[in-house]
Amino acid sequence: MEAPIHPLLLQPDVIVLKNLLHDIQSSTQSVSQVSIENSSDHDDQSSMRALDDLRNEPTVFTNWDLKDLPAGKGIRAHMLRVYIPWAQGIIRNSVDIVFLTHIFLYLGTSVPSAAILYCRFTWVHAICHVLMQLSYCGSFTLMLHNHIHNNGLLKKEYAWFDNTWPYILEPLMGHTWDSYYYHHVKHHHVEGNGPEDLSSTIRYQRDELGHFLMYVGRFIAFIWIELPLYFLRKHKPALAFKAAASEMVSYAFIYFLVRMNFYPTLFVLIIPLFLMRIGLMVGNYGQHALVDDIDPASDFRSSITLIDVPSNRHCFNDGWHTSHHLNPLRHWKDHPRAFLKAKKEYTNGRALVFQNIDYLMMTYRILRKDYLYLAKCVVPIGDQIGMSKQELANMLRSKTRRFSEEEIQEKFYKGRNTQREAKKKDDLYISKI
Repeated sequence: MEAPIHPLLLQPDVIVLKNLLHDIQSSTQSVSQVSIENSSDHDDQSSMRALDDLRNEPTVFTNWDLKDLPAGKGIRAHMLRVYIPWAQGIIRNSVDIVFLTHIFLYLGTSVPSAAILYCRFTWVHAICHVLMQLSYCGSFTLMLHNHIHNNGLLKKEYAWFDNTWPYILEPLMGHTWDSYYYHHVKHHHVEGNGPEDLSSTIRYQRDELGHFLMYVGRFIAFIWIELPLYFLRKHKPALAFKAAASEMVSYAFIYFLVRMNFYPTLFVLIIPLFLMRIGLMVGNYGQHALVDDIDPASDFRSSITLIDVPSNRHCFNDGWHTSHHLNPLRHWKDHPRAFLKAKKEYTNGRALVFQNIDYLMMTYRILRKDYLYLAKCVVPIGDQIGMSKQELANMLRSKTRRFSEEEIQEKFYKGRNTQREAKKKDDLYISKI
């Protein structure tokens, strides 16, 4: 491997990456360009034990692991000794202290900043507010992602607070009320980047800028009507009504505030809305731009796995996207362990694993057709081991080709029995984990 192991990787990411590099060494019988000390410590059994040791370790902040936090004497160490057990009494899963930390962070910064802008608007403050929200949007969205998949984050006795904070923070971060839930949980995970997924990439030539702009533009301009119409086609009128109502009420709220005070609303609600929707589509594009042309319905072959810093450290393991699609209810900290346990299935499924690249850069590199750069980021598994960088680049290029309507009919509809079999295999994988 040419790329070094990033020093800020989460510990489970390091364990999995060293395990995969150990496989490469064992397969090629050559000295890796990445130094792996005591390589016998990185076989499957040793790696699984190491992941098990970290399984119940709480996460308090995204920037630091538990081992990096102050201990012993001192005011910071004392505050943590008080905060951690107190937070574990509120959060549903004792390892998810970081979610409560972030809820307090956003309520304590975004809300007061927005209120001040409405009371006393200044251009400098407005620009700084947008930059602050931009720095929050990834972590907030993936915290919300965990919230909507698991019907909340806090214990039952705090349900009133758990059901309130999203409605306060969603508009400030660029989300319309509840729309992320209806689109992501009730729609995207049902369709899985297939032909009826409104955010599907398969009808686009994924390395062409014009197609990318059409992809993003369609979502921004038409999702407000396309999602309710989708639910109507699926004979789900209640969801259609709720999806339409969430958008319309949100837009009405923004319009009301625009009439009252335009400039604060522009920076507090409108700009974050456009930035968030662009960001969501850029991210989803990177997650599903590489689609296998033989078996595009397989979760192993229509999404990817990233062992990186931004997606995993700051966005709660969003890089383990294949694992999430295989089991949307899996806890975010369990993805590395689930990957390692099912490494054979990932290998047989010809899944793609990358390191040192996030979804935004993935989209950027694909649009630049920089497949050699992407090939250098590939962590080869199975048949990919031993392929040259050019062979990997050619393989990645083939996975960005748009599907014709005839191919879609053949691979997603006429071959529905085949797709059912593929889904059974995926379900079997899920039951193992």
